[in-house]
Amino acid sequence: MAPQRLDPRSFVVRAVTTLGQMGIPLAIGAYTILDKGEAAKLYAALPALVGILGFSLAIAYLRWRRLTYWVGAQDIRVESGIVSRAARSVPYERIQDISLEQKLVPRLFGLVEVKFETGSGGGEDLKLAYLSEAEGGRLRDTVRARKKGVTVDDPAEADASEDEEQATTLYAMDPPRLLKFGLFEFSLAVVAVLFGATQQFDFLLPFEIWDFDEWRHLLAGPGAWLAGLGFAAQVIGGIFASLSLIVLGFATGVIRTVLRDWGFLLEQTPRGFRRRRGLLTRTDVMMPQHRVQAVEIGTRLLRYRFGWHGLKFISLAQDAGSANHVVAPFAQMEEIEPIVRAAGFHPAASEVEWHRASTRYRFDSVALEAGFFLLVALAVAILAPAPLFLIPLAIAGIVAAANLYAWRFHRHATDRAQIFSSRGFLSPTLRIARRVKLHSVEISQGPIAQRRGYATLRLGLAGGSFAIRGIPSDDAHKLRRAILDSIATKDFSELT
Repeated sequence: MAPQRLDPRSFVVRAVTTLGQMGIPLAIGAYTILDKGEAAKLYAALPALVGILGFSLAIAYLRWRRLTYWVGAQDIRVESGIVSRAARSVPYERIQDISLEQKLVPRLFGLVEVKFETGSGGGEDLKLAYLSEAEGGRLRDTVRARKKGVTVDDPAEADASEDEEQATTLYAMDPPRLLKFGLFEFSLAVVAVLFGATQQFDFLLPFEIWDFDEWRHLLAGPGAWLAGLGFAAQVIGGIFASLSLIVLGFATGVIRTVLRDWGFLLEQTPRGFRRRRGLLTRTDVMMPQHRVQAVEIGTRLLRYRFGWHGLKFISLAQDAGSANHVVAPFAQMEEIEPIVRAAGFHPAASEVEWHRASTRYRFDSVALEAGFFLLVALAVAILAPAPLFLIPLAIAGIVAAANLYAWRFHRHATDRAQIFSSRGFLSPTLRIARRVKLHSVEISQGPIAQRRGYATLRLGLAGGSFAIRGIPSDDAHKLRRAILDSIATKDFSELT
């Protein structure tokens, strides 16, 4: 096949993106110059600015012109570089997943970024930015067909029609549920961003933000009427400010959720799970079933009280920098269970025997965590007034009680095919891994654990971590042998 280039519109997208990135610094610089009454300097700098922009656009064009890719019979190859050339070849069997992503500007131009997940880590995955939507979809389907050894004339068309006919919807979020999910995602991140912006661009403000005398002077004018209304009015003003902050937190959560999860749809197709989501940045991710190594069912403090949970797939591929693919972010357990079963897992049966960490591990954990505050209480009792030592002493008691209570909820279990681990009592998290998909089993013991006779069992997952802590040493060795026997019964390459 002849070498191909990216869509010509990708050059325009990169130019628009570059201009957008330069817009804020240029606006700040122009404001600073005009504020000093030196408009002549601004006009004098315009030719240099135009030259810089022209040079940036020329470099972007040369990069587009010099990047080519081939879709061969055995691999996909990419060559890039203006002066120094770099060539990369990725065999199809090394490609674990292919996803399409559309950020706002490329989406306006009908372009997608094609990402080839290789599992190499360190940001070494192959990307093609940007192709047209049709070409991106065709390339994804062609590569997947080549991975499966399909040699039909148009594998992309055959696979696409197969997916459309046999796709089954497993989970979807309509706008009402999305809004409810956003309310549970309360966040004051925007306040932190504004706080950071005031520190970075405080020179643009008409006064020194950390000058409290200046604040009192400002409030003495427009705010004097509030001070004159008395204590009750000031309390009402404080309540109004607090409510405004709460409303801002809920609004931030809703906006972030809508931008990230708008149109969330999870489908099961003949080639695996297909997840689409996003308002401004639209992602289209395929997750082959055999790549799912474990599942994680988690929740948060408030959501748990209303029965809402989230489901993630621990996969070899990456999802926004994480090893976990979110496949049902806001669902009830009766909605999550069918997805878990579709991925080849099953919930723990009622007859499964659960085991907790050893009592020695529990005692040592309490002693280590609460002991610190006991030492602080002792130091305060010696160096500070008598009543103050009660504060760290009370904290030590709370930490000890919380650890003792949480110990009841930290447990694990195994059956013939899977291993389960559950942690947390305020917001529990359950992990389920198939024993044949584990890569390794490691027993870890620190100095205290060796003397006290317990260990941490670490299960190897290429897409994440799975650890069970505080297992008696004998039980840890027995469980390791059992898991290794399960791994030995199946060649992992046969699962791929």
